Amino acid sequence: MGLYKKREDGNEQPSMLGPLKLRLPFVHYKIEYPDWLQGAILCVVPMSITAVMMDTLGIPFELAIAFVIINNFLYLLHTHFGDPSVAGWITAGIPLYVGFLAGFPEGEARILALIALQLTVAAIFLFMGIFKGADVLVKKVPTSLKAGILLGAGFAALYGEFADGGRVWTMPITILLGAALGFFMMFSKTAAPLRERYPFFRYVAQFGIAIPFALAYIFGIIIGEVGVPQISWSIVALPVGEIISNYSIFGVGIPPLGYFLQALPLAIAAYIIAFGDVLVASSLLKNADEVRKDEKVIFSPARNSIIVSIRNFISGIFMPFLPLSGPQWTGGQALVLNRYMNNSRKQVDSYWGGATGIYWGMSIALLLGPLVTLFQPGINIGMALTMLIQGYLCGYLAMEILKEKGTLEKGIAIIIGAVLATQGAAWGLGVGIVLWIILEKQWVNKRAVPQSEDESKSV
Repeated sequence: MGLYKKREDGNEQPSMLGPLKLRLPFVHYKIEYPDWLQGAILCVVPMSITAVMMDTLGIPFELAIAFVIINNFLYLLHTHFGDPSVAGWITAGIPLYVGFLAGFPEGEARILALIALQLTVAAIFLFMGIFKGADVLVKKVPTSLKAGILLGAGFAALYGEFADGGRVWTMPITILLGAALGFFMMFSKTAAPLRERYPFFRYVAQFGIAIPFALAYIFGIIIGEVGVPQISWSIVALPVGEIISNYSIFGVGIPPLGYFLQALPLAIAAYIIAFGDVLVASSLLKNADEVRKDEKVIFSPARNSIIVSIRNFISGIFMPFLPLSGPQWTGGQALVLNRYMNNSRKQVDSYWGGATGIYWGMSIALLLGPLVTLFQPGINIGMALTMLIQGYLCGYLAMEILKEKGTLEKGIAIIIGAVLATQGAAWGLGVGIVLWIILEKQWVNKRAVPQSEDESKSV
């Protein structure tokens, strides 16, 4: 009998190994097949990064998809060791990573640069996780700098898709149709009441960009913008030996110190971007805890940071992964929580079944040749939709955190964003710090107004 059945209302889900909180399928959580199915449908989302990896790193699709599959299984470290986060990439920074890597010659030098970046990010997360200072750094960073980094990431994401040679122009009708449908489903004022009024629309909207992608993909094939898929009825190979020989530190060596120094500003920017996901995860899970009183779901930013660090270290040592490893995939987190919060324990026994199920379903789907080859011609569509939506969200979040600030902070944020998007993270951070020092930092205190004679006598 599964131990999950013994959970008393209001308690945490059973686990083992004490503070490690290891949870195993069938023993500590029930398999939630609807979440497995959602994950399988959404396998196109992680597949979309293969297009960027092929262009930037010069690797073939067969290796890129292997990187994606291995990374997907690493997500399960979170939910199997007590962290309820549905983990993901540090997505908003992808255009910044691509720009950074473009400064190195294609081939081994670029791989070494990515290894240096990923290991530096891993070290930052480990430090902040061990010393439980995840919020200290972000609180010390000026709002104008945080907003500027988000704006820069948003500008870079949108510019990269619409610039000459951008993905939008490879299949303009298909991608713009998919973007229109995706933005309507996720952000439209019209869609919100439709979700509330019609269960079918609400069900479809839960799949995020999966349905808009599928509709645009089919339409693109019909009009000839997208190639017809060549289905392969095999299991996707994982050439682990080739990956270790050609892309790990055991094959290409440890990057020179100069590579780490060049990567440091971007790693700091990536961490600041990622910490926003930590705050979002904490808020979402707290809300779920208030709705589902039968189960206590505890989110620890320190635990999350340490597991994120472990994932980045594993990737940095064995197979550098271009979008890096981040704290949360907000879309997937929302899908799991929506089903969990809108059902009783009888329908959804525990949060952990859904949070693990979405990645079990997605990871297994990525191993199936028929599914992978079915979607392969459309990977540019998936990546374009991801980046366009990411650009929107980065801009929106930047505006939100500047809402209560004055014109000075807003102006500085715009300058930082523009410099960061065009010249990279080092220039963006450098300009931001200089502007903060000479404009925002108040070096001279206002003189105290002297007391009047009457006030002095009264004292």
